Amino acid sequence: MEIIRQQWDNIKDIIHTEYEITDIAYKIWVSPLQFLKCEDHIVTILIPNGKQEMLDYIKINYTKCFQEIISEMLQDNFTIEFTLDEGKGNTATAAATEETEADDKGSNLNTKYHFENFVVGSNNKMAHSVCLRVAEAPGSEFNPLFIHGGSGLGKTHLMTAIGHYIVTNTNLKVLYVTSEEFLNEVIESIRNSNEAAKIRLREKYRNTDVLLIDDIQVIIGKTATQDEFFNTFNTLVQNGKQIVITSDKHPAHIKDLDDRLRTRFMSGMTVDIEPPAYETRVAILRRFAENFDYKVPDTIVDYIAEHIKSNVRELEGAYKQVYALGKLLEESGEEVNLESAKNILKDTISSDNPSVVTPSLILKGISEYYKVDPDDITSKKRNAEFVIPRQVFMYLCREMTDTTLKGIAALLDKKDHSTVLYGVNKISEEVKINKEMMETIEAIKNKIKTY
Repeated sequence: MEIIRQQWDNIKDIIHTEYEITDIAYKIWVSPLQFLKCEDHIVTILIPNGKQEMLDYIKINYTKCFQEIISEMLQDNFTIEFTLDEGKGNTATAAATEETEADDKGSNLNTKYHFENFVVGSNNKMAHSVCLRVAEAPGSEFNPLFIHGGSGLGKTHLMTAIGHYIVTNTNLKVLYVTSEEFLNEVIESIRNSNEAAKIRLREKYRNTDVLLIDDIQVIIGKTATQDEFFNTFNTLVQNGKQIVITSDKHPAHIKDLDDRLRTRFMSGMTVDIEPPAYETRVAILRRFAENFDYKVPDTIVDYIAEHIKSNVRELEGAYKQVYALGKLLEESGEEVNLESAKNILKDTISSDNPSVVTPSLILKGISEYYKVDPDDITSKKRNAEFVIPRQVFMYLCREMTDTTLKGIAALLDKKDHSTVLYGVNKISEEVKINKEMMETIEAIKNKIKTY
């Protein structure tokens, strides 16, 4: 409808205000969206130069906003759909290029890490949201910001993304440093017993507007370094400067941390990043694959995601190994397959470890038990012989894996997870009252464990 096209910018502005979307989130996710068409009360919105991960994120977070505002404006009910633009280019790459040009301000930021290429999942959604707000308003709402979680889960990526956004959009001075670098500089100033060196050290860290310090656990037990950081911390916070810190543990659980620092770290905002769920691991691998000129088959991507659960770096390392093998085989006219991938990853993914239960293994077990084709289980067919196996698949995915309701819905090509929730609840109740169903579930579980 022409009125939607005419009012498109106004619609986005209203969403920005009414739903209190931060400026940075609006700039990244909402502002680039374009009205494409409206047919049969279905409004289709275009994501220019977007990727699948962007589509998934926008659908989850902004469908309701657009549906409510457009329906209210036109006094009618509309359905919202988002679609990707098949055009050339990549908004994330373009944004990264713009920000890279701003890196000549001595910020020491890694040029790879931006909000646009961070894969958001259930494991890191809260941390991502908080980091967006800090980037938009440094030194105000969440100060200090303390991000904790295991190695390789994206703490440095988010911290650096904050720095890039601030460097690009403000005149504030940003400094990223690892705790090891900070430790070495303190040791050097002490070793030289040079007052001028100590003054230079303090000026470097206390005259910055945003201090990003990585892996704070490194300075634990180093008295002089902790004292220097304590004084730096106080000076910056008292002057309204932003501090972002990462660690492998929550401040309350860092052994031998000076209590003065512990209380100050916990005085602001503390967020954690957990290991990614299966569908997030797949999304990370597919995003990572965009950097390479050879496409690793989806079956191998799924295999890597199924067996490497705790560390993003290990996921990417495994992908690189298979990529290198694929390029080598390509030169001789061959193609990489699952067996050759398993062979090259045998040290990364040990065969001695028990198999990780995954949706694909569950599907295999259910298919063999009920003697139906896996494609029929995941299809939209409503035949009676497929409905129960499909609901059992939903139930076991929730019980035996870390796959979310949304992830299961995606595996079954469903638009939302309400049907999945119904299926899970239905089988849950059946197991309680129906002995035959309970025995069926146990038999399928035992079958899965043999794979």
